[in-house]
Amino acid sequence: MSRRLGANAALLSGGLALALALYVFVVDFPRGLLVFACVAVALFAAWYALLRRGLRRLLGTAAAVLLLGFGVTLVAGGDNGLALLLVAAAFVASVAAARVAFRPERALPPAPAPRHPVLFINPWSGDGRAGEVGLAREAEKRGIETVELGSGEDLAQLVRAAVGRGADGLAMAGGDGSQALVAAIAAEHDLPYACIPSGTRNHFALDLGVDREDVVGALDAFVDGGERYVDLGEVNGRVFVNNVSLGVYAEAVSQDDYRESKLRTLLQTLTESLGPEGEPVQLRWHDPEGAEQASTALILVSNNVYRLGPTLGTGTRPHLDRGELGIVDFHPPIAGEPESAARWRELAAAELEIECDGSIPVGIDGEAVTMEPPLRFRIRPKALRVRVAHNHPGASPSAAVPKGFLSALKELLRVSFSRT
Repeated sequence: MSRRLGANAALLSGGLALALALYVFVVDFPRGLLVFACVAVALFAAWYALLRRGLRRLLGTAAAVLLLGFGVTLVAGGDNGLALLLVAAAFVASVAAARVAFRPERALPPAPAPRHPVLFINPWSGDGRAGEVGLAREAEKRGIETVELGSGEDLAQLVRAAVGRGADGLAMAGGDGSQALVAAIAAEHDLPYACIPSGTRNHFALDLGVDREDVVGALDAFVDGGERYVDLGEVNGRVFVNNVSLGVYAEAVSQDDYRESKLRTLLQTLTESLGPEGEPVQLRWHDPEGAEQASTALILVSNNVYRLGPTLGTGTRPHLDRGELGIVDFHPPIAGEPESAARWRELAAAELEIECDGSIPVGIDGEAVTMEPPLRFRIRPKALRVRVAHNHPGASPSAAVPKGFLSALKELLRVSFSRT
């Protein structure tokens, strides 16, 4: 089902559900008033769940089911049971069609396939996922040269050696730190690059629109893939594809327990750093309006802006080609502050400079390092040629999902009446 067909079906089904609920309201007043209210609020809750992730999606779905069930119970056994059954069917159809309408999908412009692509594999990444799926063997079937990283070998040297012998396309199967290194060299030589999701999290692959469950299929980027340019981030000359964390989060990343239990390690580090005996690092910077800022807990600087989830560190980037850094400034709870108070604010800028009185712990695409201030961040607009297989989405999961109910309705109308 196409996005336009999904949008049309969502609008028609949602309208039908409300119309039938209104019919029950009229013929079964005053009880029908409560039924209509249940259906209307249930539809809103279901759409809220559709546009959210995690706990908020679960709560929205549960509320929708309970409200709809209560509405059906009110007229159970009456003359309007069939009407309510049709309401429920139209309700479910509306939400299902909306999911299709908001499905990430981007047709990338076709481009000639490289003649001599080279794939670099980190065999330890993702608990050996590349070996499990036989990635090297599948690459050879597609005419892709494979270079497996050995113990103690320098990945940058291997990549530059491949470029020197005529590689006209580069791909990396590994974590996001390795992806950034290969992407930087590909951008330096304006070579097409493919992200193969054999790491643990594969955040960059997700936001590029690569199907993270189809590791082998990602190789088809060099067979029949489409191509586009995306941005790269840079801090003191080092490229990053996802984000750079500073402060408490960076300190947590440097700990051995972080890989197994991210949230627990982060909370423990936060308590230790900001507690009575802690010595938090103070980071000084200026916001896009030029106002001086100071942060003691965390700053997250990303390659384009994240749409954050209910907890910090979740979320995806709707776009990777907007030419801007995303900045998340987190602050710890303050005595007397309401529990509902926002714990972070989001900003965007093309450049950012951060000062500190000493060395700064930094997490660059999940890799813990220490850097000397000042830290100078900048965005490199459309620096990287990216190839994605045609059977993969080609866009981030949040690329087509609006932020709220009214935005969702506007987007459905736009998709429904657009010519393309």
